[in-house]
Amino acid sequence: MKYFTNTEKDTESDVLTKANSKYEPKSYGVRRTEALNKQYDVWYGKVAVFFSIFLVAYAYGLDGQIRSTYQSYATSSYAQHSLLSTVTVVRSVAACVAQLFYARLSDIFGRIELLFVGILLYVVGTIIESQAYDVTRFAAGAILYQFGYSGVIVLLQIISADFSNMNWRVLASFVAALPFVINTWISGNVTDSVLASRTWSWGIGMWAFIFPLACIPLILCFMHMHYLAYRNGDIHRLEGVTDFKRLGLKRFMIETFFWKVDLVGLLCLMLSLGLILTPFTLAGGYKSEWQKAKVIAPLVIGFCLFPFFFLWEAKYAKHPFLEARYMKDASVWGALMIAIYIDLVWYMQGDYLYTVLVVAFNQSVKSATRITSLYSFVSVITGTILGFAIAFIRRLKAFIIFGISMWFIALGLMIKYRGGDGSKDGLIGAQCLLGFGAGFFTYVTQASIQTVADHEHMATLLSLYLCLYYVGSALGGSISGAVWTQILPKEINKRISNATEAALAYGSPLTWIYEHPWGSPERMALVASYKHVQRILVAIGLAFCGPLLSFAFLLKDPKLESVQSLKDAHPEVSEEEEVESQKITA
Repeated sequence: MKYFTNTEKDTESDVLTKANSKYEPKSYGVRRTEALNKQYDVWYGKVAVFFSIFLVAYAYGLDGQIRSTYQSYATSSYAQHSLLSTVTVVRSVAACVAQLFYARLSDIFGRIELLFVGILLYVVGTIIESQAYDVTRFAAGAILYQFGYSGVIVLLQIISADFSNMNWRVLASFVAALPFVINTWISGNVTDSVLASRTWSWGIGMWAFIFPLACIPLILCFMHMHYLAYRNGDIHRLEGVTDFKRLGLKRFMIETFFWKVDLVGLLCLMLSLGLILTPFTLAGGYKSEWQKAKVIAPLVIGFCLFPFFFLWEAKYAKHPFLEARYMKDASVWGALMIAIYIDLVWYMQGDYLYTVLVVAFNQSVKSATRITSLYSFVSVITGTILGFAIAFIRRLKAFIIFGISMWFIALGLMIKYRGGDGSKDGLIGAQCLLGFGAGFFTYVTQASIQTVADHEHMATLLSLYLCLYYVGSALGGSISGAVWTQILPKEINKRISNATEAALAYGSPLTWIYEHPWGSPERMALVASYKHVQRILVAIGLAFCGPLLSFAFLLKDPKLESVQSLKDAHPEVSEEEEVESQKITA
């Protein structure tokens, strides 16, 4: 049984791919990646790479889990806790664009080169976040951090795909998620320890040093691959055909950063999403501002940019994000829509879950952090076990449908258990069931969309899936933020007559509760307000599960073979699809 892909010696077919009927040359970065991967085409080489991936993922995974907690304290310390969803939306939009940016450039320059860029942005953003003294600077740091963080995530998934066969692709994808199994139980201790002796600022800033150290083993693996490829001549055979030497500096920069990265499309997508989604989280609160120009103008501009984005992609982009042959594939659209709805549904119940646990469930920092991590813990355990099963069953669709079905039950439980005495166990059960269902379809759908792509286009298609995953995050954060800012202040005012106390309870709940212990009239009034809003949020998420399930039925269910790419293994299928796509675009 072959666990990972074997790369053949350099032949004409290594340089040419049947990505279309014209035998278009593979990108330099893809050919270079294949040359490097060949150096580690032994079991211990694969173990070294995937263990290094695990270390990187462990660092950013632990950081991500505790940083979300510190983010709540940061916005609360600015007396602007309701802006938590705004920061979430801004980060999600940045992540969406970063996925496509890194994937396109990694095909041109190489995987490890872009990993250095991701590490740099991760560190710079972390430093800015940790030193921010208002929400504007915190959001600016969060954007840079997210560009680095998302880049590292997508690159690890691309590297996992480079080194694995299709039937083992789900398990390989879960390697980067395995740290959640450990981090779930220690993240609460880390958060509690830091907040007890230091501040949230220090808790964020320490990762500017820890994360780069965790990346060293993976960097050394790629440096060793490059050394071996240089020694046996594989790199020399590639250097003579680089786009840089063929085009020259000026044309190379234009071709790469304007056309291949699709700069216009990226900017339009980022601006339209940001301008549409952010105002929904800002316009509410105690002073509704829907009628003001600063809210209306971004919405109008954002909605106007969307048609231009689709026009550009359809008519003018030389390298659109979704090529014609993929646009007509219902399986691709089904997977992409599932990507959007995964986080759209999750954020309905999870965006303010930590605050709800501390305020409405009377949980400690450690307990609340652990409960919010249960989803990831259970989903990773489930998905890893399922990955072994899929390697032999070699089918995906039935597992995806089953997993989505579990979400209906989980969200139904969350509507029942949403705060107050006696609700903790029910919520824990719901979070575990939500994670159990996710283990059956999140990464499995990610593997499903890769079955339609050759190696040349796999990174772009994978990044598009992850990009839309973050679009779902932005949509979910925007909707949850709109519900929170529009409804919660009114509910608090109904139950707390003192306007000053009500404003403090809304703006800085995590500090307000220390002055109003569990059982006091004011605290229980706030609990009732939280329960009302959480019920609305979860009900919206439950409604979105319907479309999520329907998209799963659009997926194809090909047999997964022991090859890196099904399309490269069966190029005649790709050629037939290209002929049909040319008819569509003609």
